[in-house]
Amino acid sequence: MARFENPLPPEGPRLPASRARLLLRRSLLLARPEWRALLLGGVCLLLGSATTLIFPQAIRMLVDGAITKGARDAIDHAALFMFVVGLVSAAASSTRYVLFILAGERVVARLRKDAYTKLLEQEIAFFDQHKTGDLSSRLATDTAVLQSAVSANISMLLRNAVAALGGAGMLLYTSWRLALLMFAVVPAIALGAVSYGRRVRRLSREVQDALGAAAAIGEESLVGIRTVRAFAAESKEVVRYGAAVDRTFVLARKRTVMTGTFMGVATAAALSAIALVMWYGGRLVLGGSMTVGELTSFLVYTMFVAFSLGALGELWADFMRAAGAAERIFEITDRAPLIASTGGLEPTEVVGEIELSHVEFAYPARPDTPVLQDVDFRVEPGEVIAIVGPSGAGKSTIAALLSRLYDPKGGVVRLDGRDVKTLDPEWLRRQVGVVAQEPLLFSTSIGENIRYGRVDATDLEVERAARAANAHEFISRFDRGYDTTVGERGVQLSGGQKQRIAIARAVLKDPRVLILDEATSALDAESEHLVHEALERLLEGRTTLVIAHRLSTVKNADRVLVLDGGRVVQQGTHVALVGEAGLYRRLVERQFVAA
Repeated sequence: MARFENPLPPEGPRLPASRARLLLRRSLLLARPEWRALLLGGVCLLLGSATTLIFPQAIRMLVDGAITKGARDAIDHAALFMFVVGLVSAAASSTRYVLFILAGERVVARLRKDAYTKLLEQEIAFFDQHKTGDLSSRLATDTAVLQSAVSANISMLLRNAVAALGGAGMLLYTSWRLALLMFAVVPAIALGAVSYGRRVRRLSREVQDALGAAAAIGEESLVGIRTVRAFAAESKEVVRYGAAVDRTFVLARKRTVMTGTFMGVATAAALSAIALVMWYGGRLVLGGSMTVGELTSFLVYTMFVAFSLGALGELWADFMRAAGAAERIFEITDRAPLIASTGGLEPTEVVGEIELSHVEFAYPARPDTPVLQDVDFRVEPGEVIAIVGPSGAGKSTIAALLSRLYDPKGGVVRLDGRDVKTLDPEWLRRQVGVVAQEPLLFSTSIGENIRYGRVDATDLEVERAARAANAHEFISRFDRGYDTTVGERGVQLSGGQKQRIAIARAVLKDPRVLILDEATSALDAESEHLVHEALERLLEGRTTLVIAHRLSTVKNADRVLVLDGGRVVQQGTHVALVGEAGLYRRLVERQFVAA
């Protein structure tokens, strides 16, 4: 059921500086496979920075040559020198940019694939406790933040660091007096940058979390748009999403104001330093201690250093944002699933004997609410068992345990006498086929949806499976046949059509154990008849568990298990259970009364 309370986290804890440094170090190490491109980009960076630092010397030559009489050749040489230096700097900067950005694109592509792979490896309980929109946000938004950190920002960090250090050296070389005067304001700016970075790091994590929460609400509403429309709840969803976006905006505004304030203070400090340098430098020129060209080049170097320090401050904030995004990404990539996707026994033969021995279970998201309590029964190979009971009795949970989507808290689930925990999960799930009440179809063609049961199936095998599921006839009526796209979640097909495609998928999979989870409860009479015909063919020779409410689905089962409150309260044939007082007879009588 949808939750309408505010899903956004409270003010998040401050990310410790040591933790932030560790996350940044890990983020930068992601770029190790691109070391060749980054090394060549570093060479281009040094070349570009060196030529940039030489440029003010050409300005000094040009200015002093223009002031000195008869120095036309000096002006010509200085201008030519500036032109050559500019060309070299442009070529180096362009190459450096391309190399670093492409390296970053490759890094983030690998990171997204790794994170997606790790997500698919997680146990189902993980997805019960995390919203899909938030996980999608981590794959898209957070990885994009990291992309800048490991590509463009590395380049800018190195470039501005070299420019700042090189510029400082050239300032000392040009005039140590003016240099010392300018350096007096640098520590204040540096301390401000450190303090600012700490605050931005905390805010950035909160902004990313808020964005993820907003994305989760938006995706939830869009996926369930038909339910939203059916209940005329558009305004309610707009308010809910708007509240999440407003929360994001408030945090982003706070971060932006903080950034703007810091930038204003830093800019004022830098411009004040330049004004002070120009005043003192003018006095040195008047006193003959400096030439006009030297003062001009010094001012250019001063701007280089000021802009580089300002850029480093902004980069510090970007890296703190990246630390917050990295934490959310690494939470996924570092998490070991509680139920591994692979590993375990793969028996060569499957008979289809199922046994639940004193099984206890509660969903991890609600550990204090028992769902199954001391469930104990056995299903012989080829037997058809119907599981009935009121909603919430634990019927679908049994199906989930057989596929090992969850592990029981107590007791054992066995297949052919083996604890399913000892079996390879992928192998196990290939032996168990599930046809659900609302089957999920992917937004691709009908043929590809059927082939999901076995990816290497031929077109002829897909058609045979469709015929067995009573689906070939309606598929053939489409203009594109098996190439017809079904739309998102199969919305372009009717319920009966989707159900028959799901059955065809199960036929193609050819499982030894079959679970029918309310497979016909949402269908009209005609669709139910066609689906029943297909199911009867699918059941032949398989161990089958039928989870159902409808009497028509249950009465032909070999045995009926009646669940109530997570316990097996009755079992036997339909005829025997109807003849004795108990829950099953009451359920049957209610259906007759309703009919």
